Amino acid sequence: MTKNFAEGKVWKNIVSQSIPLMLAQLVQLLYNVVDRIYIGHLPGANSMALTGIGLAFPLATIIAAFTNLFGTGGAPLFSIARGAGQEKRAEKILGNTFSLLLGSSLVLMMLCFLLRRPVLYLFGASDASYVYADAYLKIYLLGTPFAMLSTGLNGFINAQGFPKTGMMTTLLGAVLNLILDPIFIFSLHMGVGGAALATILSQIASCIWVLHFLSGIHFRSRSRHSLKTENQLRIKKANLGVDWKLASEISALGMAGFIMQGTNALVQIVCNATLKIYGGDLYVGIMTVINSIREILSLPVSGLTSGAQPVLGYNYGAKRTERVCQGIRFMSVIGILYTLLAWLAVILCPRLLLSVFTEDAAMLEAGVRAIRIYFFGFFFMSFQFSGQASFTALGYSRQAIFFSLLRKAVIVAPLTIFLPRLGLGVDGIFLAEPISNAIGGLACFLTMYFTLYRGLRKG
Repeated sequence: MTKNFAEGKVWKNIVSQSIPLMLAQLVQLLYNVVDRIYIGHLPGANSMALTGIGLAFPLATIIAAFTNLFGTGGAPLFSIARGAGQEKRAEKILGNTFSLLLGSSLVLMMLCFLLRRPVLYLFGASDASYVYADAYLKIYLLGTPFAMLSTGLNGFINAQGFPKTGMMTTLLGAVLNLILDPIFIFSLHMGVGGAALATILSQIASCIWVLHFLSGIHFRSRSRHSLKTENQLRIKKANLGVDWKLASEISALGMAGFIMQGTNALVQIVCNATLKIYGGDLYVGIMTVINSIREILSLPVSGLTSGAQPVLGYNYGAKRTERVCQGIRFMSVIGILYTLLAWLAVILCPRLLLSVFTEDAAMLEAGVRAIRIYFFGFFFMSFQFSGQASFTALGYSRQAIFFSLLRKAVIVAPLTIFLPRLGLGVDGIFLAEPISNAIGGLACFLTMYFTLYRGLRKG
């Protein structure tokens, strides 16, 4: 049977969920990060190839936003329904999420492909960097349905207490990507297009794994039990028709994740366009590298909060409010401690972190100052992660949406535009992130503490 998160120590449940998720998210990063590492070392490309990939980021982030809209909206509702013993409703949520992900992925793939040229120039491409951005994007976009289904549905595997199986989703694709990247990029001389092709094939493999598991078709093995004998809740044909009332519930809860990714895309667009003005293609490439490092360093706290969400949601649905509070405390303290250590690593080893992605001397020289500014006070990010995860896990969609908007759309994007004009130049662009982390992160966490956490304690 699936895991009962109302039993055992809360922190152990969170850790048992989080560790496989951290590994899964680490592997998920390899899809893009490994691409950037190889591309950053392309012979003769210097920083321009990385700049081109950076220009493609916003479209990839927009696709991730729609994945979150339905994936991170459906999974918490699924967990709450399981905790309340409503298994038919849980399976209907799963089936509807599948249909919403598939339909939206096809529409996004066609629109982004057709509009990629004007959009890339709008995002800050030059004639030199467009060549690399287009070569990557026109292939990468073909994998949109596979990427959205594998990522969006994987949370339903984790929410049933199978985090190791969820980890395998990304492990399978990432290993394949690691193998195919050097073959396509260097051996077959496909360059950035080869990186995109390797990513697509990896996403297809991950998608097949997820659908195979959630469809209820058992893997054969020599052991007495198949891999999925305990998997109870599956995608069923009867639940694939979209129930628009349920779809609105899924979308409402997933709106926070959608806005978070959507505003990430907005910030990426604003940053690239502003950096082109104040720093040129070199600094667009530096921002690409810094974003890659941020993704890696954010991963453990992201995995922790993601692993906590099904535990918090289940106990909330089961009316075990003290266990919910225990989970929030554990998640918050560990997140703060980790991000402090991550900030220290950036302070001590900035050049080493940058050199993983590029050998370009100019990029390394300018990047050391930029990365130290960007990561200043990085521990404030943990407050945003904890507050956001608590609101989302317990179904408080309005609060989650508000604080997603506050940090990115209200604080980062305007600061990115105005700080350089105050005489700070490119430094102002990189400074916008730590300011937003401090203001937005504290606002989110303190609101969660005084309105949600203390209410649960009293209850």
